[in-house]
Amino acid sequence: MKKFVLALSVAFCLLQGAQAQLKTPQPSPSAHIKQEFALSSVEVSYSRPAVRNRSIFGDLVPYGKVWRTGANGATTITFGEDVEFGGKKVAAGKYGLLTIPGASEWVVILTKQLDVTSPAAYKQDQDIARVTVRPETLPFSLESFMIGFDNIQATSMNMDIVWDKTVVTVPIKANIDGKIMAQISELEKGDKFPYFPAAMYYMENGKDLNKALGWLTKATEQNPSAFWVHHQRANCLAKLGKKADAIAAANKSIQLAKEAKNDDYVALNEKLLATLK
Repeated sequence: MKKFVLALSVAFCLLQGAQAQLKTPQPSPSAHIKQEFALSSVEVSYSRPAVRNRSIFGDLVPYGKVWRTGANGATTITFGEDVEFGGKKVAAGKYGLLTIPGASEWVVILTKQLDVTSPAAYKQDQDIARVTVRPETLPFSLESFMIGFDNIQATSMNMDIVWDKTVVTVPIKANIDGKIMAQISELEKGDKFPYFPAAMYYMENGKDLNKALGWLTKATEQNPSAFWVHHQRANCLAKLGKKADAIAAANKSIQLAKEAKNDDYVALNEKLLATLK
């Protein structure tokens, strides 16, 4: 009898061990997104619950209560450099990302707490920033909860929190001009100055176009067959009102682009020439 009981016990343990190894898909799969932004990146780790024919905001996710902004574990966001999050200054680092949904407004919270999975664990004195935003209604339903980034520019972008028919957006900005200008100033002292990227930064950020033109001219001298550089030089000349020189530069870019069999730049230069007639 003792041997029989022992055998049953061993069989039960073996069965439990086999069940423990069973792997099935997560009902709310985890996700990690990394968006290159400004001079670094922004990363978000969260999970993605699905609607599954349920009523979401104001029901499954109650209004007026702290929400972990996802499912399963806590949601976190990491900034690679100092930013403005919804107009609030936030230092580089990793933070918990929480929300308080509402029918007419949401509160988006950055907190020092990285492990909040229930309202009871949240401590408001650990807040880094609170941003109030208005939700918008989508003309369709998004089945899986999503956090993403949109309208990504050199120094600004939007973070979107989307689920079912609701989206809330928080603007993110980075002030990097001082850092880049300091880099350019330091690099000018050396003998390997990056003429093309420096000129493009000047052109795209409303700085000295004459200086940008000088750098673009240097860049074409370094790489005479670079049709894309000749095209940007034509753009710069056009911005300076030097129409004849811009036309000549655009035609040179077309010639080089045709030799390289690059139809895209042929078309870009033709569009520029059309504005210079």
